[in-house]
Amino acid sequence: MPWQRKLMLVYHHHMGTVVESEADIDAFMAATGPSVGLLLDAGHATFAGADPVALAKRYRARIHHVHCKDVRRAVMESVKARDTSFLDAVVEGVFTVPGDGSVDFAAVLKELPGYAGWLVVEAEQDPAKANPLTYAKLGHANLKRFAEGAGLL
Repeated sequence: MPWQRKLMLVYHHHMGTVVESEADIDAFMAATGPSVGLLLDAGHATFAGADPVALAKRYRARIHHVHCKDVRRAVMESVKARDTSFLDAVVEGVFTVPGDGSVDFAAVLKELPGYAGWLVVEAEQDPAKANPLTYAKLGHANLKRFAEGAGLL
């Protein structure tokens, strides 16, 4: 039937899990082969020291979902220097919406020509410190602009 879609397995790399770093992602992708897709999370990749642009380029054919969260570089460097827990780093504000941090989303999205999957705005911020509506609007506007610039919209 035309409304039916093929179910696809897509893995989400994430801080605090067995697949965090770029080397972890590379090993996972090599071990699983083309039947397993990748959920590219730009924020978690950056926090783990990976290059989300390089990951997008290397795995573009297997990326079927993208989480667009940005990283406040100064907060990231501070929490890493203090060996802060991941949860405490989130509460301190390491993550924000696209365009409010250091991730080059324009470059990430340009490495995904023809991508037609979801681009999910994420922030993982303390709502007492970052008004959710304000940041949702900011993230959406920025991500729309980046996607248009990459020819995805």
